Amino acid sequence: MAEVIFNGPEGRIEGRYHQAEQTNAPVAIVLHPHPAHGGTMNNKVAYNLYHAFARNGFSVLRFNFRGVGRSEGKYDQGIGELSDAAAALDWLQIQNPNALTYWMGGFSFGSWIGMQLLMRRPEIEGFISISPPAGSYDFNFLSPCPASGLVVQGDQDSIVSESDVAKLVDKLGKQKNTEIEYRVVLGADHFFRNRMDELNTHLDNYVKDRLTRDASRPKKVKPDRRRRQPQGDALL
Repeated sequence: MAEVIFNGPEGRIEGRYHQAEQTNAPVAIVLHPHPAHGGTMNNKVAYNLYHAFARNGFSVLRFNFRGVGRSEGKYDQGIGELSDAAAALDWLQIQNPNALTYWMGGFSFGSWIGMQLLMRRPEIEGFISISPPAGSYDFNFLSPCPASGLVVQGDQDSIVSESDVAKLVDKLGKQKNTEIEYRVVLGADHFFRNRMDELNTHLDNYVKDRLTRDASRPKKVKPDRRRRQPQGDALL
């Protein structure tokens, strides 16, 4: 796991990066919870999500949004944070020019940002959304959701209601050409305290099964699939 610094819209962004051995390995970006409420890339859920991707053969990046840790700038109500995520994806594409697929992983606020990124970047073909704040943030932009993925939620979450997440999953599941899997972790609070092993089991099982299924299907290239050319230099 290497410490990395790359250029973002408001200055330098701090991250941690794992490079897979295979040059065409799948690539994932992991987005952390709310910066204004103590969220960082070292949050335990984000950290475990990062390692779930890494141990399943992904090149993966987690990073601090603007104003968090050593990332420059200040909190921007989600607008700037989405730009940070786009810059991070640009950086990942420089590091992995032969990658066959890209995924997004996000926790809480990070899942809301990540799902917006998913709508804007057609190269993202898979997602894992943990505790998406469906009751607090508008997810109507997912119309339709352009990729299949996994949603994980704790049934004892006092911050994000499981019933609100279930409604979101039900809505996404009715859309054509996407497969949304939903896992409820019994006894888990928002941060999956004492339930992290169960969360990791769901993550590993989904990623392994999804990669196997995708490998058996013909690869479809989207008509507008174009890698954006990042601006400025990327620094390790």
